[in-house]
Amino acid sequence: LCCECGQAHPLLDNHLYNFQDEVDDELICHICLQPLLQPMDTPCGHTYCFKCLENFMQEYSFCPMDRKKLSFQQCHKSSLLVRNLLDKLIVLCPFKAECQQTMQRCELEAHLQNRCPGFKKYKSELQRKKNPVSKGKEDPPARGETNTPKDPEVPSGGSSLVAESSGAAVVSLGTAEPGLVNPAFEETEEGESLVQKTSLVAETTTVEIHREDPEEELGMRIVGGKDTPLGNIVVQEVLRDSVIAADGRIAPGDHILEVNGVNISSVNHCQAVSFLRHPGPVLHLMVLQEKGFSNKSAQQDSTSTAREVIHVTLVKRDRSEPLGIKLIRKTDEAGIFILDLLEGGLAAKNGKLSRNDRVLSINGQDLRQGTPEAAAQIIQTTESRVNFVILRQPGVQLGEPMEDGSTSNSSSSSSNGGSPVQHRRRPDQNHYRRKSNYQKKTVAIKKEPKESLGITIGGGRDNKNKLPIYVTSVQPIGCLFRDGRIKRGDVLLSINGIDLTHLNYYEAVSALKSNAASHSVTLRALEILSLNSPEPSLDIREQGFSWSPLWITWLGLPSYLHFCKDVVLSKGNLESWGFSIVGGFEESKGNQPFFIKTIVPGTPAFRDRKLKCGDEIVAVNGVPAIGMSNSELIPMLKEQRNKVTLTVVSWPGSLV
Repeated sequence: LCCECGQAHPLLDNHLYNFQDEVDDELICHICLQPLLQPMDTPCGHTYCFKCLENFMQEYSFCPMDRKKLSFQQCHKSSLLVRNLLDKLIVLCPFKAECQQTMQRCELEAHLQNRCPGFKKYKSELQRKKNPVSKGKEDPPARGETNTPKDPEVPSGGSSLVAESSGAAVVSLGTAEPGLVNPAFEETEEGESLVQKTSLVAETTTVEIHREDPEEELGMRIVGGKDTPLGNIVVQEVLRDSVIAADGRIAPGDHILEVNGVNISSVNHCQAVSFLRHPGPVLHLMVLQEKGFSNKSAQQDSTSTAREVIHVTLVKRDRSEPLGIKLIRKTDEAGIFILDLLEGGLAAKNGKLSRNDRVLSINGQDLRQGTPEAAAQIIQTTESRVNFVILRQPGVQLGEPMEDGSTSNSSSSSSNGGSPVQHRRRPDQNHYRRKSNYQKKTVAIKKEPKESLGITIGGGRDNKNKLPIYVTSVQPIGCLFRDGRIKRGDVLLSINGIDLTHLNYYEAVSALKSNAASHSVTLRALEILSLNSPEPSLDIREQGFSWSPLWITWLGLPSYLHFCKDVVLSKGNLESWGFSIVGGFEESKGNQPFFIKTIVPGTPAFRDRKLKCGDEIVAVNGVPAIGMSNSELIPMLKEQRNKVTLTVVSWPGSLV
């Protein structure tokens, strides 16, 4: 149940209330037909709930009442008088059996938390149900605290907080997270009051999902996997009225670390989908949830003691040998920190350096106020022995890096033995993918005029994600099943010379039907070649019209089939944009797409609601990101003071 209204509703929906009297029609939202919540006025004189209007404007660009052109940015909060009238509406306590009190709507949350015997009883029963789980997991919290940020792109900010639940761990993530587009707060007079707000807090917790029907889908879309620059499995979207939405604890942007005790932070996308689609009445998920930026001063006091100074010597075989260390700076603490040790590198094999160690000196040169560039210069010019003096606080190191070394995608400083990589553009490349994984095919068949093609399709440019037309099933009746060359998942380009790539769903259906009436049909299609063999269980619950391609499948499409959209973000001088990116050009991996990995709660990117985890950034202010490295794109984003236009491609995540 929601702790604010005491009733069950999807996480993204409005709160529910039982009103004592009939509410005046002037105070009703004409989208949800309930009394207004957080009322917003439109320029044309209508008033709607904030969430109702926000959700409506994601799909449409007009007022729901008079259909006049409208954008969400044109709307504003209703007057204080209207808001006060709404807050004073009398509501009944939802726990009628134990509590018959009435109160103003604005007083209900405090009543539930402090005075309601019914809600207190509900919380006690909930805690009693959870206790058997937490008792059985009294040892794992330490493991969870160490391994939680399996995501190598997220460095610890130097502190570990104890969570209330034994199944949870809280870590402080410094804003030096590579790719986190969060410019350090400038040391100006007006910035002094905000300089404390530099700690990004995330919490790991175990969520137990119950299903009456073990086969029922969870109702969320996921992106990522170790075979993509994202690394972790990230929740892109929670579907309304789904099992996950009803539970209310998992939200877009959460990282799924474990499924039923199995660590999925180092599996590929297809394997993760298979784990999450596995049927069962109870599902245990360990998730990492970002909570936004918080004041760090209280944490710093508790972490200033119990540190140890350690001396480590690495021996290079020759001057050019890389150490395999990534170094970063943090906005809230002076000096240089080790972000990651690249698998197979000299430092990783030595085993004495750890992630989040602070480098005090290298070869006797004081780096307490140094930069990653200065450290890289010292390492590069050293012939053989590299002597580190590092400061380590026990208990705050992150877990081991992931197997595939995808950590190097996201470093904004060093990824080659402490020395900056000289990234270069490749002007001869006209596409930002490393390799194409599709093949074109032309299928010409002779048929009877009344014989159907025997396929069902999905997608269309009227779809929310503006997808191309693709085959969802090939029925055992019809000429295409008999021919055998068109398969489920193929993207249809044309039929008898008619271009299908720019049509909406109904236009495509009409084009296919009208051309199917002829004696011969010529179809041009794209077959996406899977880079990783899907698990056998992937197709168990995906039959007929409900089937849709996995998220990773869309990444293989050529750029001319992408539907790019512009997202304009605005912020204050002292705000960060609030999203992190991974990907870009690397010497070892070539060109990879830039993906949005995290969106931080309470930031401009979060409030705008148009960006999603897993979106690809194609351009910034019209400048193509093709061939750029991570360390080239991040400064470009930070240079944009108050407004930035991101050109993105948004593919739907895999449904689980």
